[in-house]
Amino acid sequence: MGNRLSKIYTRTGDDGSTGLGDGSRVAKESLRVEAYGSVDETNSAVGVVLAVPALSAAVHRSLTEVQHDLFDLGGELCIPGHKMITAAHVERLENDLDGFNEALPPLKEFILPGGGAAAAACHMARAICRRAERRCWSLARAEAVEPDALKYLNRLSDLLFVVARVLAREYQGSEVLWRHRR
Repeated sequence: MGNRLSKIYTRTGDDGSTGLGDGSRVAKESLRVEAYGSVDETNSAVGVVLAVPALSAAVHRSLTEVQHDLFDLGGELCIPGHKMITAAHVERLENDLDGFNEALPPLKEFILPGGGAAAAACHMARAICRRAERRCWSLARAEAVEPDALKYLNRLSDLLFVVARVLAREYQGSEVLWRHRR
């Protein structure tokens, strides 16, 4: 277990640098900090979805596990060479995806990111997750990033899309279809 913070501000970042988990210091805008910062944003956005009252038990369970995984992934990215996300994490997302998608009708049109407050929050989490994935790929082009971490974010954005479809039906009854010939 890491150190507990008894004092939140340290003033060590006032020069534009921040400490990584291995004790090294990097610029706050470094690719690594951008990557784990975007993962943290994704986790926060998933928290907004989880704050929606009366989520189904399956959605709540899946997204709660995702939050724990994202915290681990942030730690993995914060400590160069550390690995916490494995193929088993990716497989769990795929199983959840298959389970949620099974009950949905086939998607024949593009859908707009809406469908009620819960679905819209999930679409926002999906878009933020896609950004996190892009930031992690930028980092992977410059430094070593575990392949399972990259796969995890790719599957997670898919899961969030499918969960948004589920939530649109649970809360609003339907999705908002894109009208390409309006």
